[in-house]
Amino acid sequence: MYPVSSQKRSWTFANEGQLMAFRVEQNHKYVEEHEEEAQGGDLDEYFLTPSEERLLLKQYEIYLFDFCRRFDPPMPKCVVGTAFHYFKRFYLNNTPMDYHPKEILATCVFVACKVEEFNVSINQFVNNIKGDRNKATDIVLSNELLLIGQLNYYLTIHNPFRPIEGFLIDIKTRSNMQNPERLRPHIDSFIDSTFNTDACLLHTPSQIGLAAVLHAASREQENLDSYVTDLLFVSARDKLPGLIDAVRKIRIMVKQYQQPDRDQVKAIEKKLDKCRNQANNPDSELYKERLRRLYTDEDDMPAEDASFHIADVSSDTSAMNISQ
Repeated sequence: MYPVSSQKRSWTFANEGQLMAFRVEQNHKYVEEHEEEAQGGDLDEYFLTPSEERLLLKQYEIYLFDFCRRFDPPMPKCVVGTAFHYFKRFYLNNTPMDYHPKEILATCVFVACKVEEFNVSINQFVNNIKGDRNKATDIVLSNELLLIGQLNYYLTIHNPFRPIEGFLIDIKTRSNMQNPERLRPHIDSFIDSTFNTDACLLHTPSQIGLAAVLHAASREQENLDSYVTDLLFVSARDKLPGLIDAVRKIRIMVKQYQQPDRDQVKAIEKKLDKCRNQANNPDSELYKERLRRLYTDEDDMPAEDASFHIADVSSDTSAMNISQ
C-alpha cells in the first residue's frame, strides 16, 4: 500500500525546489572534494555545473527509455517505471561526476528486472548492450550493491499502472463514456512522458494515473470532470482541491518538458570525461587496481592473463554503449 510505503515516507518530496537543493548539494560537495584537480583554474570551466548535470541526466533518461523499449525479450511497463525511479533516486544522492550515468543506467534496469520478477539472466541482459559484453557484465554486477545501498535498500516501487487499471474499470462501470479502452494509447503516451520529468518524486501513483486518464479523455474530446467530482470524490470533497492541483502540476510538467540539445550534451560529456572521478571509471588504472585488490588478497594478486574482465579490457570508452 502506497500510503504506508517507503516510497511515500522517504522518496516523495514537497516540491521541485527541494529536489534541486539535493542535486546542487551533491554537485558542490564533489567540487569541494576534487577542487585541486582544476589546478587553480575556473571551477565552472573544469567541473560540471548543476544545470549541466541536469541536461546530461535528461539525455540519459532518453537513453534509458530507448534501451528498455528495444529490450529483447520485451520488457513489462512496470520494469521501465521502476528503473526510472531508481535512476532518479540515485542522482539525488550522487553526481554524474562521481558515477557515470551510462553505467548506473544499465544497473538500474538490471535491478528493476529482478525486483519486478522479470526473469532475465545477466547474459540475456548484456546481450542488449552493444560493445564489450564481458565488461558490461562486470560493470553492472559491480554497481549492483552500490545502487541498492544508495536507494537505502528501499526497492519496492509503486507505479501508476495499477491505479490506471482501477480508474478504467471504474469508468466502465459508473460513467457514461463509450468504450473507455480507446483512452489507452493516450494514457500510455502520457505515462511515458512523465518518465522524463520528476513527477514520480513529487506525486503519488494515483495522482499520476488520474492525470494520464484525464489527459487521454481530453485528447478524445471527452470530459470526465463530473466523474471526478460527483462519483470519484463524492465522499471526500475536502481532498478534491489538492487532487486538482496535483493533476494540473503533473500535466504542466509533461507539457513544458523540452528535450536537451544534443550538441550541448556532447560538449558536457567531453567535459565529464576530464572531471569524472577516476576511482569510479572502469577504464582507469586506478579503478582496475581497486578492483584487483577488492577481489584478491594482497599475497595473491592476479596475473596479467587472469579473468578479471575490467582489468583486462582496453580503455575503449565505447565498450559499454547504451545510447546507440
